[in-house]
Amino acid sequence: MATATLPASGQTTARPRRKKPRGGGLAAWAFAVPALIVYFVFLVYPALQSLWFSLTNWDGLSPTYDIVGLANYAKMPSDPVVVRAMLNNVIWTIVTITVPVIIGLLLAMALNSKVRAKPVLRLMFYMPAVLPLVAVASIWGWLYNPQYGAINAALRAIGLDSLAQPWLGQDSTALAAVMVPAIWLRVGFPMLLYLAALQGINTDMYEAATVDGATRWQQFWFITMPSLRPAHYIVLALSLIDSFKVFDLIYAMTYGGPGTATQVMGTWMYFNVFQYYQAGYGTAIAVVITVVAIAVSIPYVRSQTKEHA
Repeated sequence: MATATLPASGQTTARPRRKKPRGGGLAAWAFAVPALIVYFVFLVYPALQSLWFSLTNWDGLSPTYDIVGLANYAKMPSDPVVVRAMLNNVIWTIVTITVPVIIGLLLAMALNSKVRAKPVLRLMFYMPAVLPLVAVASIWGWLYNPQYGAINAALRAIGLDSLAQPWLGQDSTALAAVMVPAIWLRVGFPMLLYLAALQGINTDMYEAATVDGATRWQQFWFITMPSLRPAHYIVLALSLIDSFKVFDLIYAMTYGGPGTATQVMGTWMYFNVFQYYQAGYGTAIAVVITVVAIAVSIPYVRSQTKEHA
């Protein structure tokens, strides 16, 4: 009869070591190389080349150019169009972030409650976000038409002829008129993110707060808002980046006018590079836009890094 022998006290049995797969690092790099090549060719190299051209007086066409150092960057503070464009960018960013985020949060809370036809309502509110911006610009351009547009026609129909005006043709209303379709476009994105976050909140917290006598406002402020913090980070970071690099909607609706009323950094960069043949100066503006976009996204990246650390 065989007997099993036990190891002496204080002694441990040696566990067999697992062999590490050879060439694992090389295999991983082999899969990553194609993506890295595409990343370098279409992002890193053009970014470095743009940074180089921003230090020159290149016109965008000539094979030769002179290096002017930081002269293009030093020129920006004294350029009245850059100052106006930067101010318009700030106004645009504040308005087109604050208003859509508030409306999107309110819509998400309304759709998170017991309402009928939720899928239809979600589709209706999100549909503008998937429309081509050129098509949106054409639609709203017709709506704002001073003679045949639906907005002025509606004002005249209800006896408010004095309020009918060329919305896109005067300095006092042009920027605000362009921001209206931008708000209309951007409501759907925060609405979907907030709606997904709201559905992930444990309802037991609201029931416990109700039992403790908390009001609706207290539940919203102390339960809903803290639970939506990750969604806030995503919405604000992406909206900041998108708002500061705005170009196509303004270009298609007003061409930066009248005058410089709706000029932003993106449109002024485009005009300098492709119309005024000052590619060096226009590229410097593009570099500033990129740096600002990266700077505003740093808090979001750091917050996500801390949460997943």
